[in-house]
Amino acid sequence: MERWRGRVALVTGASVGIGVAVAVELVRLGMKVVGCARDVGKIQKLAAECQSAGHPGVLVPFKCDLTKEEEILAMFAAIKEQHKGVDVCINNAGLAHPEALLNGKTSAWKNMWDVNVLALCICAREAYQSMKERNVDDGHIININSVCGHQVFPYADGHFYTATKYAVTALTEGLRQELRAENTHIRATSISPGFVKTEFAYRLYRDNSDKAAAVYTKNKSLEAKDLVSAVTYVLSAPPHVQVGDINFEAV
Repeated sequence: MERWRGRVALVTGASVGIGVAVAVELVRLGMKVVGCARDVGKIQKLAAECQSAGHPGVLVPFKCDLTKEEEILAMFAAIKEQHKGVDVCINNAGLAHPEALLNGKTSAWKNMWDVNVLALCICAREAYQSMKERNVDDGHIININSVCGHQVFPYADGHFYTATKYAVTALTEGLRQELRAENTHIRATSISPGFVKTEFAYRLYRDNSDKAAAVYTKNKSLEAKDLVSAVTYVLSAPPHVQVGDINFEAV
């Protein structure tokens, strides 16, 4: 990870769960991390904690609603102006609504698509353009996917969410192919965990905390630190190694 010290990483969805854990670890390893979310107050508190801990890197909070392209573009413009550009883009932000295919709300489907798919694509595109204009040939785009991006599970509440994650699987492979065609060494990786014990289920079932808790009691869960290990493994791979997809679950 030494080659990443002092360089800039963007972590979306950095106010909770996996995003928090990844952002803090990259700061601990000496990176300048732009953490974005709608609730920037949590990231500001986290930034102060990183500073108090004496980590060699720095966490830069940025308020951004990923459902609005203009806000994403404004964020990348600010990163360019203040920090030159992005070297690592970690598309972590994602959400789910319990809306089945037979009777789900269109607005909920659209919200999942906007965050899980379109925002990921926009961030990946803008990160690549940032790298290209600065002749950065060793950058990395990491998409936090899910085992749901590889298998359809018999849970009606998650079927549309699963479709968004299948899209992430296809998009990451397409991104790799396009990067290869551009003769660049910028890498693209999909990280696909099983259940991870975070706030995710409590946000999914925000009106039923018992149902949310049951998600983690009925299923063996990974912890956010397990995702951190996957991210740092991918980033620490030698420049000639392309880690395409890490797919893992708790046992």
